[in-house]
Amino acid sequence: MSERMELGKIVNTFGLKGEVKAYPYVNYLNKVKKIYLNNKEMEVERARIQKNTVIMKLKDIETIEQAENLIGNIIEMERIDAPELPKGTYYISDLLGFEVYTDEGKLLGKLDDVYTGSGANDVYQVGEILLPAIKDVVKQIDTENKKIIVHLLEGLI
Repeated sequence: MSERMELGKIVNTFGLKGEVKAYPYVNYLNKVKKIYLNNKEMEVERARIQKNTVIMKLKDIETIEQAENLIGNIIEMERIDAPELPKGTYYISDLLGFEVYTDEGKLLGKLDDVYTGSGANDVYQVGEILLPAIKDVVKQIDTENKKIIVHLLEGLI
């Protein structure tokens, strides 16, 4: 079975001709041409950015009623079709579940979530701990061993 990654979520309809409004999890959602909704492959006819959302027209979705049925669906794509990222940047879905250790060797737990768009930097959630994803804190991401090494600044936890 192929591996898929989440790109965003359909949050509303847009207009009367079957367009949907999506909240993107990635900055290239408006460029994707083939997506999956509920394991069904769908073609994106066109997409455009509007404020912090992406307005999408999907093939064979022609009415507001059809579009309403898609609200709440997670937008996915084949992982193999994802664009290459610059060195030192990662897909959130690839990091979730990594074990997070302090630079002193203490296991803090697993990376449960990454919050984006909350300000100047992403925030890593490890159990009840929230860590800013900045160079002073995140010292190493070891994709081979699925480990993240962090330095706890004074007052973080």
